[in-house]
Amino acid sequence: MFKGFRAARSFYSSMSVSQSHTRGLVLPAVLEKRRPKQCPEIDYSTLSNYRSFQVQHSTLDLQISFQNQKISGDVHYDLRNLDNSSQILLDTSFLDVLSVSIDGVSTEFEVEPRKEPLGSRLVVHSAKKLPEQFQLSCQFSTTEKCTALQWLEGHQTSGKPYVFSQLEAIHARALFPCFDTPSAKSTFTANITSPLPTVFSGISTSRKTSEEKTQTKVETDTKTYHFKQDIPIPAYLIGIASGDLQSADVGPRSKVYTEPVRLQDAQWEFDGDVETFIQAAENIIYAYEWGTYDILINPNSYPYGGMESPNMTFATPTLIAHDKSNVDVIAHELAHSWSGNLVTNCSWDHFWLNEGWTVYLERRIMGAIHGEATRHFSALIGWNDLGNSINSMKNPDRFSTLVQNLKDGTDPDEAFSTVPYEKGSTFLMYLETLLGGKEAFDPFIKHYFRKFARQSLDTWQFFDALFEFYADKRALLETVDWEKWFFTPGMPPKPELITTLADDVYALAEKWISKAQTCHNQADFEKWFCADDVKEFSSNQMVLLLDSLVQVVPQAKSEQNVTFDWSKNRAAAQALLAIYRDKSLDSRNAEVVFRTFRFEIMARMSETYPKLAEWLGTVGRMKFVRPGYRLLNTVDRDLAVNTFDKLKDIYHPICRAMVKQDLGL
Repeated sequence: MFKGFRAARSFYSSMSVSQSHTRGLVLPAVLEKRRPKQCPEIDYSTLSNYRSFQVQHSTLDLQISFQNQKISGDVHYDLRNLDNSSQILLDTSFLDVLSVSIDGVSTEFEVEPRKEPLGSRLVVHSAKKLPEQFQLSCQFSTTEKCTALQWLEGHQTSGKPYVFSQLEAIHARALFPCFDTPSAKSTFTANITSPLPTVFSGISTSRKTSEEKTQTKVETDTKTYHFKQDIPIPAYLIGIASGDLQSADVGPRSKVYTEPVRLQDAQWEFDGDVETFIQAAENIIYAYEWGTYDILINPNSYPYGGMESPNMTFATPTLIAHDKSNVDVIAHELAHSWSGNLVTNCSWDHFWLNEGWTVYLERRIMGAIHGEATRHFSALIGWNDLGNSINSMKNPDRFSTLVQNLKDGTDPDEAFSTVPYEKGSTFLMYLETLLGGKEAFDPFIKHYFRKFARQSLDTWQFFDALFEFYADKRALLETVDWEKWFFTPGMPPKPELITTLADDVYALAEKWISKAQTCHNQADFEKWFCADDVKEFSSNQMVLLLDSLVQVVPQAKSEQNVTFDWSKNRAAAQALLAIYRDKSLDSRNAEVVFRTFRFEIMARMSETYPKLAEWLGTVGRMKFVRPGYRLLNTVDRDLAVNTFDKLKDIYHPICRAMVKQDLGL
């Protein structure tokens, strides 16, 4: 009964007209004129009739076959029919649908022709009127065209086969038939049979001996792993991975899972920090509701920094920097436990509600632990990343607005960028300052995440909640340029940031650019520079230094780009890398490694080109792979194309498709 109540609450809140609006709250005219007819907005990235049904519970019974590289099985939905619908429409993509039944009785179905990029609609017919409550079951299998999974052979891992899922934004439909929209949430049960240890986005209900028993390579020697997820989640948050996995404790409610060869390094990288992050987040928002918070470090080909699968964050091995300098990514994925996982954007048009809030909370967590200067420094790095992202966009007029318009069926992956993350978080930081600082804004944070917990919402519901909560500060809110922040492409208004940790970096960058024009050899540069210049720099400060040197974004005290051509000052570039070798060329931090390559490419150091090509075979994170190929393409297209042709099969299908598009192949 409690589960049903929670699911009903989730559904009805997402289907009703904004309550604040019905009480007569009127937003500024620029917002009211854009208000959708119904809040939350309809999700146009799904082919399902999700608004006709309430998903009360979902059960996945899955079998993983490494030999056939397929996941097959059944999905069962406990559904409530809300509008007397006579048919059920589900999302699928490159799936084999084998059978469908309603309350255990086989029924007719058809899979409609594929509609790119949204997939193929599964139409389920019923011989009689659908009851108010019933169970729908679908038997299915993935295919070789599946975009939701990456299968790895033993030579691509530490020795055994491996599979992992990546379902955001619209790839859940490639794993199982579903209402593939963030607007449809349900609780889940999962029973997954595999010859290798398996993890899932939920709490394990298997016996401990079953989970930890060492598996063999024999496909028939399998175990069934059982999981539950008692908090309603959308399909895109499902995460599944299976391989030679072991775990180690990194906190009182946290473990890290990875292949044995990485376990010791992973444990050292995260041990102690995770619980500190959780407690800092709880102080800012409210108590963590999911029970456990575990981390899965995937093999090299994992395409993202992290994916916020509930209870089990999926993460890239590039987080293991051997100096804990990248653990803030875990703060980001942890913050998703509230922003995105509990309170979810209703469609990908409003993705900033997931990611903008999450980046804001991530930096609040880091600020609580390390101080406001660190928080602001991270925001400055983010501001620079935003500028880089918008400058490199093929269609910035469309994809650099905070609220997107994907109603024409555009693939949400195509709209993916830094914009919802950094433009969104910059707006929230601006709001915090406008409304009176953290003391004035923190009560709204708690209110917002309680008001919309276990629901999916759009931007106008956020606006309504904001104006309702700060009714006594409406005059202040009226001063916000809502049109510019949310609906105008390009950079947002520039924030006022504490630059304490950046000032020394900018001064050093300016000194190098100045001396590069007067010094001519290594000895000349060593009169002005030494390794001690950067000895106390954090990895993030080195990132900012390397960003600043290539002058691809506005500097802190200037609104204009200042171009400096390192290709005409190669001796200076070589001297800089030699003097700061420990912090650049010898760094094991992927953020620094990538920027070092970029600096060398900008200086046209041709000996670096094959080294970058080789490095692109060791990482799968799109944050580095895509710009890496774009950089290589600017200096040696043949090398870029040949490298991609050689390595394309090691990349995740999403990454492979994006790089192919980037290279115009």
